Amino acid sequence: MSTKSVELTTGHGGLPLVKIRTPWSAAEICLHGAHVTHFQKNGEPPLLFVSAKSHFATSEAIRGGVPICFPWFGPRDGGPAHGLARILSWDLAETSVANNGSVTVRLRLPKENLTSEWSALRTEFVVTVADTLTMELVATNESAGKTLEIENCLHTYFRVGDITQVSIAGLQGLPFDDFALGTTGARKLENDAALRITKETNRVYPDATGAVEIRDENLKRIIRVEKSNSKSTVVWNPWTTQKLPDDFDPPEYRKMVCVESGNVKQNKISLNPGEPKSLKVILSSAPLK
Repeated sequence: MSTKSVELTTGHGGLPLVKIRTPWSAAEICLHGAHVTHFQKNGEPPLLFVSAKSHFATSEAIRGGVPICFPWFGPRDGGPAHGLARILSWDLAETSVANNGSVTVRLRLPKENLTSEWSALRTEFVVTVADTLTMELVATNESAGKTLEIENCLHTYFRVGDITQVSIAGLQGLPFDDFALGTTGARKLENDAALRITKETNRVYPDATGAVEIRDENLKRIIRVEKSNSKSTVVWNPWTTQKLPDDFDPPEYRKMVCVESGNVKQNKISLNPGEPKSLKVILSSAPLK
């Protein structure tokens, strides 16, 4: 499929790829994992980071971009880390181009790709590309009488010029669980007006519903992360100390930071029969003056 604005082609590793062009920007979405791997406004560096060593294979998650963590977050006995959604093939259900040139892509996770435990979930991911990147994950429990407990998270990797010249605003005064100290986390309070990453950072901010700004002094850019129906914010950078698989080149820690939006751990969702839940994130950028 190919139009002036949307093209379905083959990407890295032979994976199906949706390429999008608008008057303001370009984007790419891999159908493996419904994974947004690229968004770039005209005249700006890419907004998203993808590791140069990322595996593009049907059996593995892509390292970078916007992995969809669903229907659970983190490790789980008998299942892959961060859920099934990011390692399954999604269907391209619909594309549309608005009168102003913005492009909307709707992807659907086939139920037959899910294990029996989660087969009652109808899951869609809607991406709108314009001068902003809008992503909405919608899950509906279609079971006859079973409540499902789910977690969801858009695990966004942002490209930065140099992590030592980055500050993150919007979290002051919030409690967080520090998982860089261990798997159980240690509850602390964010006292600084702007968080600076100076070491391995793995924080979950529960009950954090507000917008966050990533201020990049090197690229002279502010990235704004706005969200709705999200009670959790996660901030992650492995620094030089966290042991990672071979799909992440250790020096790349300087060029990325994850600011993730979702509902995880104590903010997990009880999804009643017939009930839909939506997680929406809007990413925008502006010059840092």
